[in-house]
Amino acid sequence: MAKDKIPTSRVGRTAKIGGLAAGQAFRHAGTRAANVTRTKKQRQAALERRHIEAAEQIVEALGTMKGAAMKVGQVMSFLDVGLVPEGYREEFQRRLAALRNAAPTVTFSQMRKVIEDELDGPLKDIFNEFDEQPIAAASIGQVYRARLTDGRLVAVKVQYPGVDAAVRADMQNLGLILRLAKRIAPGMDPKAIGDELRERIHEELDYELEAQNQRALARIFRGHPFILIPEVVTSLSRGRVLVSEYVEGIGFEELKHYSQQERDRIGEIMFRFYFGCLYRHHQFSGDPHPGNSLRLADGRVAFLDFGLFKRMPPGAVELEITVARAVIEGDADTIMRLGTERGFFPDPEMFKPERVLEHFRAATAWYTVDDPVRLTPDYATQVLIDMSDPRSEYFGMLRQESAPPDHLFGRRMEVLTLAVISQLQAYGNFHRIAREWFYGDPPATELGRREAEFYSRTAA
Repeated sequence: MAKDKIPTSRVGRTAKIGGLAAGQAFRHAGTRAANVTRTKKQRQAALERRHIEAAEQIVEALGTMKGAAMKVGQVMSFLDVGLVPEGYREEFQRRLAALRNAAPTVTFSQMRKVIEDELDGPLKDIFNEFDEQPIAAASIGQVYRARLTDGRLVAVKVQYPGVDAAVRADMQNLGLILRLAKRIAPGMDPKAIGDELRERIHEELDYELEAQNQRALARIFRGHPFILIPEVVTSLSRGRVLVSEYVEGIGFEELKHYSQQERDRIGEIMFRFYFGCLYRHHQFSGDPHPGNSLRLADGRVAFLDFGLFKRMPPGAVELEITVARAVIEGDADTIMRLGTERGFFPDPEMFKPERVLEHFRAATAWYTVDDPVRLTPDYATQVLIDMSDPRSEYFGMLRQESAPPDHLFGRRMEVLTLAVISQLQAYGNFHRIAREWFYGDPPATELGRREAEFYSRTAA
């Protein structure tokens, strides 16, 4: 008997989220009206309270669902750190962590049926061994450990039965969720971001597409000295089942207790993987988080889960590199010109170029300033406050900006990579590494030299 059947009706979802959006709009209007008679400090405190309420209620609403609404909450998780004041942050992050980790409780007999339907045969004919206890669970599926008939150990990722219908139902409500989110991040364009989220989430439901993403990166990094992407077993991968090479290693929580030297090394590997995929290969995993990497016994790091994946359109990476160079070189005019052309600054007269440069530097100093830096959770929190929080000294300007979806997902990858590395409290000169992509500089670290040798071999 199923412990928790995933609901697919839109009615309950619409009522829950629609009522939430209406309530938030009413309270937000009340805040604006009351602000007329308040001092600046009182207005800021009132706005902060509205943001806290919106954030908590978004988490509450999304957390009651099992389809796309929960996945949207995960995709929007770039808003979690530094979003709310110190006194509320621990509780809010606890709620959001529960949302990220939430998963339907489904019996193995239900999951077995998905596997056998997708692979057109009984489990015993396909696998020599199959452990019925999942080794990982997420919002739309679970992962199992198994052994093929040829002896290979594999990880079998299986989608929850019915979750695709739940996602399609939730997609009807995406606009309501994003209007709630706009209360927190007023610079976002709900329509453009909604279109991007729909595309990304529907892609994440298609395990054949995820297998394609994983194969693409596995080809790029095959033979790499310190990065491993598990190979896909293509013959056993379908729309709702993905079978790939099983890898075993040290999880992130244990790595946090390793020596400083090893934590610095792992931090550099993570930076090189996530940023390098964007700037070198123009495609990247959009979900850097601690559960998606393992340190192998030989010192390499394996990266997992490529459902949330982004291929950058022509010219987008070149724009990012040009803007990064302008930040490094203090060229405010270039930032303003490019930002205006690409829609970041809808009304350029509202922005002071030097102030924009100052803001960009605050958000990117950890890799655009030529100094070693120790990345800590407090450092990451301050960066995220500077990027998107009502307490930011740049918030008045942020409210006038419009973030195109390509930029938003790139920045999400960037800040989540920073958040993960900061949990290791890694130390290094990340600017010197980034110059390899921004300027074509020779590598300044041992890992960089080993990677340069790898790319010189694969390009030959």
